[in-house]
Amino acid sequence: QVQIVESGGGLVQAGGSLRLSCAASGDTVSIAAMGWSRIVPGKQREFVAVIVSDGGTDYAESVKGRFTISRDNSKNTVYLQMNSLKPEDTAVYYCKVAARGGWEYWGQGTQVTVSS
Repeated sequence: QVQIVESGGGLVQAGGSLRLSCAASGDTVSIAAMGWSRIVPGKQREFVAVIVSDGGTDYAESVKGRFTISRDNSKNTVYLQMNSLKPEDTAVYYCKVAARGGWEYWGQGTQVTVSS
């Protein structure tokens, strides 16, 4: 089992920045990848970014060049630095942990609101 605690959401004006954090605990040695998805009300969950165990990263086209995902292995924490935020980035952001064996764990979600 992996437990997840997210933090860092909030309200920001367009063009501003926020940093989300996702701290994992429990069976962290089984973690293969950590990342973020988001849900806009009335829409499907959208992939945002992921970082895998060897440090490789991937991003949704809509956030490339603006968002950066990074990892602190000593803290089992992943960060999502979000710059040049746009109103369309407004969503609930969820941290996802993918563990070996096919297990997936999700955080409780953190609200990000970007005002125009």
